[in-house]
Amino acid sequence: MRKFIFILVLFLGAAFVYLSFGELESIVKTLQQGNLWFVLLALLIQGSWFIISGVTYYSLYRLLGIDGTVYKLTILSAAANFVNTVAPSAGMGGMAVFISNANRNGQSPGKATVASMLYLFLDYIAFLCVLTLGLIILFRRNDLTPTEIAASAIIFAIATALGFLLYLGSRSASALGNALAWMARLVNRVVRPFIHHEYLSEARAHEFAREMAEDLKSLPERPRSLIKPLLYSFVNKALLIFVLMASFLSFRVPFTVGTIIGGFAISYLFLIVSPTPSGIGIVEGIMPLALSSLRVPWSQAVIITLAYRGITFWVPLGVGALAFRILNRTGN
Repeated sequence: MRKFIFILVLFLGAAFVYLSFGELESIVKTLQQGNLWFVLLALLIQGSWFIISGVTYYSLYRLLGIDGTVYKLTILSAAANFVNTVAPSAGMGGMAVFISNANRNGQSPGKATVASMLYLFLDYIAFLCVLTLGLIILFRRNDLTPTEIAASAIIFAIATALGFLLYLGSRSASALGNALAWMARLVNRVVRPFIHHEYLSEARAHEFAREMAEDLKSLPERPRSLIKPLLYSFVNKALLIFVLMASFLSFRVPFTVGTIIGGFAISYLFLIVSPTPSGIGIVEGIMPLALSSLRVPWSQAVIITLAYRGITFWVPLGVGALAFRILNRTGN
């Protein structure tokens, strides 16, 4: 079964690359036209992003009393990002990578789930701070539209819902179990006409909630312990912003701090709310519009978008596929 899942995920990855080959070819040609040193700098920064993701998970694992190394958690994080891209499932596919690893190593799946949820929640908090700055910049330049406001509201709602679930779990296993069971009923109601049976178990939702609650209850007693992983989440976003800055420098396109922050905030916003995997096809259309509204010439905005997406989307996809292969080969 495990080998079948591995083959299926890699098949989806290969199909994804094949269907997007035209864009990938355009990105390679674009990067070849840029300043080599700044392209290499952007790649180095992107490499640091992988490590910071692993360090963030490492700090959360230590907080929850789970064994792990920065190297192993960096590999898991990269593999989870790959699975989330080729098999979109609202982050559940990537979370399953950590849960599966916990099961194989005799660790608590509940703790692995809590760590993944905390990582996602802190990531949203860090981005919402950057997004607020970006929206302020757009507002001051009279470029803020209802589309950005609506998308921002969706992000805020997702972060609030995730934070609410974590809060419920820290207070009551029963309350979290009821919430998860309600979500399971909702999903079952939607998919029952297609599969003709229950897709999610409400009993399992309550059992899972008990496992999570045991680990979440200790967090309110030491809330300051979340400061370090939150700072890592901010560093994570700062590195992506620096990749965008290096892309501007690579093609000698003038920019201001406001242009960089505003362009990043809008592109990352639609990456999250997009119905396509990691915003493929959506971000490539939205980001040039955002940059041009920030006074970047259209032709240069398109080039910057292709370079930035090549480094922050296609490079992690390739590294993630390699990480997924390593995990399957080592089996731990």
